[in-house]
Amino acid sequence: MKTNYLFTSESVSEGHPDKVADQISDAILDDFMRQDPASHVACETFVSTGLVVLGGEVSSADAYVDIQKVVREVIRRIGYTKSEYKFDSESCAVISAIHEQSADIAQGVNKADILEQGAGDQGIMFGYACNETADYMPLPLTLAHKALMILADIRRENPSPMPYLRPDAKSQFTIEYSPEGQAVRVHTFVLSTQHDEFDEEKAMQRRIREDVKNILIPRLKETMGPKVAALFDDKLILHVNPTGKFVIGGPHGDTGLTGRKIVVDTYGGRGAHGGGAFSGKDASKVDRSAAYAARYIAKNMVAAGVADEILVQLSYAIGIAEPVSIFVNTFGKSHSSLDDSELAQRIGSMFDLRPAAIIEKFGLRNPIFEPTAAYGHFGRTPYKAPVELVRSGKKITEELQFFGWELLDSVELCKSLL
Repeated sequence: MKTNYLFTSESVSEGHPDKVADQISDAILDDFMRQDPASHVACETFVSTGLVVLGGEVSSADAYVDIQKVVREVIRRIGYTKSEYKFDSESCAVISAIHEQSADIAQGVNKADILEQGAGDQGIMFGYACNETADYMPLPLTLAHKALMILADIRRENPSPMPYLRPDAKSQFTIEYSPEGQAVRVHTFVLSTQHDEFDEEKAMQRRIREDVKNILIPRLKETMGPKVAALFDDKLILHVNPTGKFVIGGPHGDTGLTGRKIVVDTYGGRGAHGGGAFSGKDASKVDRSAAYAARYIAKNMVAAGVADEILVQLSYAIGIAEPVSIFVNTFGKSHSSLDDSELAQRIGSMFDLRPAAIIEKFGLRNPIFEPTAAYGHFGRTPYKAPVELVRSGKKITEELQFFGWELLDSVELCKSLL
């Protein structure tokens, strides 16, 4: 007899040390792209108590990035602005060891015909989508991201109903599923949120728990809509700051490093993740651009009704433009007359998956990456916004597309696979 099962995903806030590092790396990337869209960037960041260290490689004709300024602006935006945090935007040391990109890599990436630009490295990338939520993402991960986004909004409100909040936080949602894979209820919610010092620890625990129950969860349910809200019942297991106290946090509580939260960045353990991280890498690195393309294909196929759940794998060789292989898995949930191998073949003919074509389609030579570096690269709402750029030495403003790989503009094309 089949029984219900549990599945769990987690997320971390923008103030988590690893996410601080990701956001700094992508902010550096954005400033290079703002000045020189042909820049090649691979920037890694390490953060600890009172310290930011940057390393990596960059190739740019004319961009000058004020590393100190960019780093401090990111830290200030996140909310590390008080000396008591032991890591703040004004006093932390910033050390840069960024150097020029390897000529051996450059010769494989730079080609006379831009469309024949080779992949910046070998590797495998995955895209995944399911019809479990409105954003075609797994429910436990969507809840984990949304809870922390709302918590950050609450922290920034003036006055805040939870005035003790500090930037670091982690969330985790466990969903109970039926044997057929339908969400039955929200089983467990775990939240660890950094906070100010309290005079009495037990009073602190009670206050934070009650605020999570009475402020955060109602806002989360409202955001997710009535269908998901109905999955919260009185049997919900709620763990808030299970260790009892979380005052020491952020880079002072734990070191942070670019690329250590790749499952949080993607699908929360559902589907699959390739070998590479995203943040700090320009789009010539297929770790990033091809992962975006694979998500775009998977999402549009599910939205078109080709399958209820789809995993797309792309693989590349360094210096080669075309993908080495394309793989599709519909988990037995396909509505197409084509089998999975036939779907993979059709994808290869329907979508141009050369790195330069992906970059062109999604505008990946633009400074659009810092917003991706917290709360996931996928399942986000695509939008356009004006951004100041430097072109030919002059400042101009252009409206740029953010999260273009989340657009559903190939649904009709994908319906040809039915």
